[in-house]
Amino acid sequence: MEQYDKGRLGENLAALYLEDRDCRVLLRNYRREGCEIDLVAMDQDVLVFAEVKARSSRTWGYGREAVDARKQRRIIRAAQAYLQETDYAGPCRFDVLEVDLNTRRIVWIQDAFFIEG
Repeated sequence: MEQYDKGRLGENLAALYLEDRDCRVLLRNYRREGCEIDLVAMDQDVLVFAEVKARSSRTWGYGREAVDARKQRRIIRAAQAYLQETDYAGPCRFDVLEVDLNTRRIVWIQDAFFIEG
């Protein structure tokens, strides 16, 4: 399976996982400011910007480890663009969903990182 296909499958599984937990997926692959947010969803009254990391092995570590400071800054930049476009002023958070493509197990890390300042 190609890397792109693995990523797409991971995003599909993550979106279904969130929907099964009463979240409403608003957007997929939101791109702005040269950055991308995999999933934008509502978890009750909280807007969630979710990064999905799909893995078929642990060779490269856990998915959460790939969401380093540089990646976080890029997600935050895209999220800020989204907030400006929509005039959304409610609570929001940044989550990471780790998807094991072999077992279909998903680990949902809520509040995985924050905007500092």
